Formats: sequence, C-alpha cells, structure tokens
Amino acid sequence: MSTIVAIVGRPNVGKSTFFNRLIENRQAIVDQTSGVTRDRHYGQAEWNGKTFTVIDTGGYVIGGEDHYGDQIDHQVKTAVEEADMILFLVNCKDGVTPNDEAVAELVRRSGKPTFLVVNKVDNPDDRIEATTFYQLGFEEYYELAAISGSGTGDLLDDISDRIIPEEENLQEIPKLAVVGRPNAGKSSFINAILGKERFIVNDESGTTRDANLTRFKRFGHAFDLIDTAGIRKKSRVREDLEFYSVLRSIRSIENADISLILFDAQRGFDQQVQKIFWLAEKNNNGIVILVNKWDLIEKDHRSVKEYTAHIKEEIAPFTDVPILFISVKDRKRVLKALDIANQVVNNKKKRIKTRKLNDVLLPLIQKNPPPAIKGKYVKIKYVTQLPTKRPQFAFFCNLPQYVKEPYRRYLENLLRASFDFTGVPISVYMRKK
Repeated sequence: MSTIVAIVGRPNVGKSTFFNRLIENRQAIVDQTSGVTRDRHYGQAEWNGKTFTVIDTGGYVIGGEDHYGDQIDHQVKTAVEEADMILFLVNCKDGVTPNDEAVAELVRRSGKPTFLVVNKVDNPDDRIEATTFYQLGFEEYYELAAISGSGTGDLLDDISDRIIPEEENLQEIPKLAVVGRPNAGKSSFINAILGKERFIVNDESGTTRDANLTRFKRFGHAFDLIDTAGIRKKSRVREDLEFYSVLRSIRSIENADISLILFDAQRGFDQQVQKIFWLAEKNNNGIVILVNKWDLIEKDHRSVKEYTAHIKEEIAPFTDVPILFISVKDRKRVLKALDIANQVVNNKKKRIKTRKLNDVLLPLIQKNPPPAIKGKYVKIKYVTQLPTKRPQFAFFCNLPQYVKEPYRRYLENLLRASFDFTGVPISVYMRKK
C-alpha cells in the first residue's frame, strides 16, 4: 500500500506552502489569512526514488470561532488516524502556542511516527528561537523554510528511509479497483460477478465506506477485486466517514493494476468521473470505462456511437480505452466487462521484442520523420521496450531535445496501431544515441 504522510498543525504555520513544495505543484491555496485550508488536499511526492501520498489538512484550533472549526478538527483527527507518518508543523516566528501544545498531544496519542518541523527558519536568530520547541516533548526537530525549500532535504531523507519499497512482481494476481461516484452501482457490479451478496447495497449514496478486497477465480479469470467507496467532490465531503471513503478510494487506485471506472449513464460522464479517470491514468492503471444503467436510457441506433464519441472527446488524447455499456441490475454484459479487463491486464504486461519493434516502426518513422528544427534533422535509429511493469519505450536518436510532444504522441499512436495496447497508458522517452 502507498505510504500516507499527513501534514498537521495550527493555522498559518505554512502547511499548504510545504504541501505544494512536496508535490511540486501549487494545488493548495496559500494565503496569509489563517484558516484558508478547510478541505484536505491530496498529492503524490517522490524522493530518493520512493513515492508517498501527502495530505494537507486545515489548521487545528481549540475552541475556534470559525463555524467550520468542528469539521476541520474532525478531519485533522481523521487524517492523523489514517496516516502512516505525521509531519507536525510549527511556526518559528510565533514560538510555542496553546494550539501547538494541543496538536502535540493529539499526535502523541496516535502513536504514529511523527516529525516535528519548525518552519520559517530564515536566519541564524530564528535557529536560536527554534530551540524553544523542545518543550513540546519531541526528541528532535527539523528546521526549514517551506517557501524557499531550505532544509527540506534532511527531512525527506528520513521520511524516505522509513518507506519500504514495494517489490515488483509481474506474476502476482492483478488488482482491479471498481471506482466511481457514490451510488453508481459498484457494489452491485461485484455482487453480480461473484453471484452472491458480498457487499451491502442500498439506494442511499455512500453505503460503502471501506475499500474491500475479494479474491475472484471464476470463468477462467483470477483477480483481486477492490470495491471502493464512491469518490465525491471534496466540497461535499463533510463527515469523518466520508473522508475515510475518499482517501481509501484514492489509495485503491494508487495500488490497483486496473481501474474499472463505473458511472451512472443517467448522470453522464461528468467532471467528477473525468477526474477519477485522470487519477487512474496518472497512476498508470489500465482502464476500462463501464456505462451502467444503460437500460434506463431512452436510445436509438445512434445512441451508443454518440455516447462513446462524447466520452472519447472528454478523455482525449488518451482515447484508446475500452467503453462498455452495461446493466448491472439485469446482469447485461457484466461478465464481458471481466473479459475486457483481462485483455487490458494482458496488454499492460505485453512485451514486444526489440527486433519486431524496429522491423515494424522504423519504416513508418522513415515515411514520416520528426520535423526539422533550426535546419537540423532528427534521425531515430532504433527503439526498445523498457523492462518495467507497464509499457514504456525508449526511442534512440541523434537530437532527442528536438522531438516535441506532438511527435511523441504520433509515436505512441504508432505503437497502439501496430501492437494492441488498448486501455493502457504508454510512456515514450527520447534518448541520445
């Protein structure tokens, strides 16, 4: 499972600034006004070749007057319970406050590995002031400045040392995550596959709170099926259990091999479902899109084609994804979904011999070579598949820096047209030869 690191602390100590630095993206809103972060933000960080999930939480306050205070405090506590490690941030400029002491007590009770991080240490005088934080009862602390990044390396070294790398095992049973919005029919889908009521099914959205793992061996297939709680928009996540549901759904996608993205045809392939799609793509999952409750849609002979075209327009440029129209209630095309998922699993594991790659691709590349830039011509000399868990290809050429994204996309399309990689993200790299 992906390691989860939660950033906690009172308001305005720099949690969101540090979060943005860790994930190398300005995802969280940063403002001088305390309490800006009310929802949590999730992101992936990488250091020393190891990746981990980071959560940015709202500021923890004792008896705050903000009417969101109770919700924020509950979510901070939930993040602490769910995390594998905790980054406890304090502000060097303000010294130790009662709210800092409250957070210290909260993380101590959790028993989780905790890193006390003294932020905003910008000069030698601040380093002297930082020593006052020993009174919080931690054996050591880390000094840093989140805005500039100064001092973050030592902290990240110690975090990465605690992360056990996941072993790559190409022979393990593939994990299929069934994901989507709440009440789209995910649990009913798995019950239909298993032929029994394995999971609770209810018309009330959010019935499934946990991510459940079930070994499936039937009809010539072998999968670990992960039924996840539905992923809602964060603005609608209010209670602790909902927070658990979202977090575990994201973890399921991060640790799955294939994501079956199931949504209600009546609600459509909306923005939230699209976010789930791109989350699965970002995590290099194989993907199958399942349009559920198709039996409830008024349709004619053009409906499937038009609906498919709409979905592909929304997921461009990664349009080489199987789309299946199903009715879980009527058991229509449910087992076919497994057949397609199995094909995607095989596509993800597919290995193409170097000689075959070059015999097929080099003549096509010669007919349509990369465009010349500044009078210089790029010559691609050979291609090979990298020995990784998913399809990644290295194209060796004389001037890799001149190969732009449109031509990389062209090379990806050549690979897809020549060798079946439907449903699987492909990475193309240009290397110097």
